[in-house]
Amino acid sequence: MDQPILHHYDLSPFGEKVRLAFGHKGLAWRSVETPIWPPRPDTVPLTAGYRRSPVLQIGADVYCDTLLILRELERRYPEPTLYPGGQAGLAAVLSWWADTTTFIAAASIATSIIGDGVPPEFIEDRIAFMRHDFSKAASLRDLGLNRQRVAAQMTHLANMLRDGRPFLLGDAVSAADLSAYHPLWFVRTHAGAEADRLLPFDPAILAWMERVAALGHGTRSPLGADEALAIARAAEPVVLEGVDLDDPSGLKAGDAVAIRSDDANDPIHGILVTADRDEIVIRHESERVGLAHVHFPRFGYSAVPREAASSQAEAA
Repeated sequence: MDQPILHHYDLSPFGEKVRLAFGHKGLAWRSVETPIWPPRPDTVPLTAGYRRSPVLQIGADVYCDTLLILRELERRYPEPTLYPGGQAGLAAVLSWWADTTTFIAAASIATSIIGDGVPPEFIEDRIAFMRHDFSKAASLRDLGLNRQRVAAQMTHLANMLRDGRPFLLGDAVSAADLSAYHPLWFVRTHAGAEADRLLPFDPAILAWMERVAALGHGTRSPLGADEALAIARAAEPVVLEGVDLDDPSGLKAGDAVAIRSDDANDPIHGILVTADRDEIVIRHESERVGLAHVHFPRFGYSAVPREAASSQAEAA
C-alpha cells in the first residue's frame, strides 16, 4: 500500500488534526512542507488549484478537506478507529461544529496578541479568500466578541467532559476530539499564557487536551515536492464508478464541472469522475503529474457545470 503523503505546514491547525490522526493510527507518513499561503506551485499540479492546506496524497489520488482526509484514512487503516461505537455521524457533526464555530474566532484571539508578526501578505490573502481580517488592529477590535464566542464553545466542551469521560464521545478518542482540539491548540501555541488569561481553560479541558496531544504524530519522514509529484506521475488513480442516476447535482460522469466550497469563492475545475453520498471526484491532468483524481467531501462542497460557475463568478 502506498504510504500517505501530507502536503502541509507545521503551524496549520487543520494540519495538526491530520497529524494527530496519523498518531492515533500509528502510521508512518511522508511530509511535504508547503508555503503558509499561496501560491503553492508544487501543489497545484496535484489539486487542480484547490488552495487550502492540508491535502493528502496517496499515489495519484488527492484528498481535500480534513473531513474527507480522516474518512479516507479510516477506510484504508480502520484500526484503531476514529469513529468508535458506530458514531461516525455524531463525530462528523461535532467536527463540523468545532471547525465552523470555533476556529476563526480562536485564530483571531491569537492574532490579537501576535498580529504584529503576521506578514501583511498572509493577512491580505485571508481577507480575499476567507473574507476575514486577521490583522492585529481588526483582531483587537473584535477581541471581546471572539472571546465570548470561543468561551461559549468551551463551555459545551467542559460540560461534555464533566462526567469524567476521557474523550468527547466516551472512552475512546474520535475525529470529534481532533476537530475540537485543533483551534484551542492553535491559540495556546501562539498566544501562550495570554490564551489562558483570555479563555476559560477548565481543568477538564486541559486534561483532555493533554490526552489528545499524547496521540503524537506517528512516524514522519520528509519528502521533497518534486518527489511527491514523481510518485503521483508513476501511479494510476483508483478506478471509481460513475455518478448515481438520481444524484442531486443532475450531472453525469465526463461532465466539465467546477467544485465550489460553501464558505469561499474558489471554484476548482475538472472532469467529473464520480459523485456519491460521501464524495465528489474530478479528473485533473497536468504536465508535471499527468492524470490525478482529486477528491472532495460532499458535505460543504457542490459540483456545478463549469459554465454555470463562470457565469456566477462574472455576476459576483
